[in-house]
Amino acid sequence: MNKYKYPNKIKLENRQWPDNVINKAPLWCSVDLRDGNQALPVPMNPENKLKYFKMLVDIGFKQIEVGFPSASKDDYNFVRQLIEEKHIPSDVRISVLTQARKHLIDKTVESLKGAKRPIVHCYVATSDLHGQFVFGNSRKQVLQMAIDGTQLIVDKLKEENMYQEAGYEFSPEEFTDTDIDFAIEVCKAVQETWGKDDKEDFILNLPATVERRPPYQYADMIEYFCKKYPYMSKSTISLHAHNDQGCAIAATEMALLAGATRVEGTILGHGERTGNVDLVTLALNFYSRGIDINLDFSDLNSIVRTVEDASHIPVSQRHPYAGQLVFTAFSGSHQDAIRKGMEAKTSVSEYFQQEWKVPYLHLDPADLGKEYEKLIRINSQSGKGGIIFILEHEFGIYPPKAMHPEIGRAVQRVADEKGDEIDAGILKDIFNDNFINIKGDYELISYKRKPDVIEDSDTITIEMEISIKGEKIFLTGDGNGPVSATVHALQQSEQIIPFVLEDFSEQTLGKNANAKALAYVGLKNNDKLTYASGEHSNIDKAAIYAIFSALNKIANYAK
Repeated sequence: MNKYKYPNKIKLENRQWPDNVINKAPLWCSVDLRDGNQALPVPMNPENKLKYFKMLVDIGFKQIEVGFPSASKDDYNFVRQLIEEKHIPSDVRISVLTQARKHLIDKTVESLKGAKRPIVHCYVATSDLHGQFVFGNSRKQVLQMAIDGTQLIVDKLKEENMYQEAGYEFSPEEFTDTDIDFAIEVCKAVQETWGKDDKEDFILNLPATVERRPPYQYADMIEYFCKKYPYMSKSTISLHAHNDQGCAIAATEMALLAGATRVEGTILGHGERTGNVDLVTLALNFYSRGIDINLDFSDLNSIVRTVEDASHIPVSQRHPYAGQLVFTAFSGSHQDAIRKGMEAKTSVSEYFQQEWKVPYLHLDPADLGKEYEKLIRINSQSGKGGIIFILEHEFGIYPPKAMHPEIGRAVQRVADEKGDEIDAGILKDIFNDNFINIKGDYELISYKRKPDVIEDSDTITIEMEISIKGEKIFLTGDGNGPVSATVHALQQSEQIIPFVLEDFSEQTLGKNANAKALAYVGLKNNDKLTYASGEHSNIDKAAIYAIFSALNKIANYAK
């Protein structure tokens, strides 16, 4: 006998679900305050639960399971607080869980007095593993327990004049480990006992209580159930997947293809063992495919903080969508592709006929309230593309393309030495230290145009006083602008290393009147091209500083 065996497949004829398409969101039900909360190392206190409830409402949940009032005084009091203090919006339905026992049902229904359209959720374990070996019941006894529990709920709701507007949810616990035909028999009997025909008020929640099957088998069971169960027009088919094998997202999506229309889960997947299906990931997967999810995750960072505060469990940095690193690229090739994709966004959108399609980013981080400058972060594995992206997007520095390799090498030297991540501030320091206003043998002391304007001429003359290794000299040069005139003046001196100006560009840093100018030059000496920059409030002086920076770099290399 083997220790484990592959689950028996479902005998499903003419399988349909693989060819179906999800084009609208399911009805979402958060079970954070019940299933999620009961599995926390430190369950939420009333203050945290209320804050959490309000967050769920703000996100857009229309059904929220708020507790197990018959099992906990705190849960009972919390349900009463929500009702008596009128925290429940008119379009939100709360639900509460109970076992199929009279005294528990009575207390559960009493907790709901005054609530508008509440839902009572009852569960009975229907698997042979639970029925026979945990509780010692036959299938016949399990069936009768489900019928009796449902009848007790109907009777109590009628006694409290709540039956007409209340909803009922029934869960055959361990559905995926239950004989499928027996599960249908139980659910059929429960619906008949409930008696009302309104589909919105009768929910059959078919849970993967413990994930033992592959995801496609969950979908097979749901399609089989929907084909064989006789009261589909009177019932909402709901899913509740746990993540024991890490497949809850896939299992839920496949089961929605198979006919379910409602999903229970938790924000970020909290729950017993490995947790419930993660509604953030599931919903945003749909969102990234163009489906209106009816939930608002536009401030996901705030949601994460609330969940972490309430659960005392940190969110993994690699958690889909919610993690700090999930929209971040360290790899140089990834960084370069993201930068180029962002630059070509308009052309890409026209080509693919969709607004967002960027390499390595299947969803726009801004939709979740995340900042673009956090997309690319630098370490020893990074390339020049990511470095330039940060300089451009965080500091407004746009160096010429031919300068990028030299910037990359300067950053790489520091990254290799440092051994861990380089933040944006350090990156800016590296750029300043290696390229801007570099000091050395050559220093500009003063310069002026002579004259400032020459009528009917494009030529200007520059007079400069400079210092070379502490020795002051005067130079004069003509050109069609201050850069050209400065270059000609310097090239005429035998005391200055020979060079050719290969590249020049300039920009302003900022948009106000006091913005500084940044100039970039590439000087060639002995066939080696060296780049440097100059920064000054005067754009002409920034360009001349850039030339002196490059000369000093060339001289420094020669030492």
